Amino acid sequence: MKVTELRPMLWTEDLKGTVDFYVETLGFKCNKHREDWGWTSLSIDEGGIMFSRPNEHVPYDKIGCTGSFYFNTEDVDAWWEKLKDKAEVCYEIENFEYGMREFAIYDNNGYLLQFGQEIDE
Repeated sequence: MKVTELRPMLWTEDLKGTVDFYVETLGFKCNKHREDWGWTSLSIDEGGIMFSRPNEHVPYDKIGCTGSFYFNTEDVDAWWEKLKDKAEVCYEIENFEYGMREFAIYDNNGYLLQFGQEIDE
């Protein structure tokens, strides 16, 4: 048995705003979008994510996530320059003792997005 891909499915109450944020701000590609289903599939390089409106299959109270989504990048400083003025910043770019240079922003839904790169020794 083999897992061929892991693609998170997140809820959003603002599907259009979410597609706009991920495509226009982050540079994702919209692969499929079904407004009638309240669903979209997005990708960037080797990563992908799906968003849907809450539906009757799962109990729903509010949008939320207890963790974050971590983007490993080849040029975290370029990402920082691109995003620092376009999204709400959680923490600014810095080097951490665990060997990563990273920063974090929030998307339009309040999901935490972290961007990092290994620090060359």
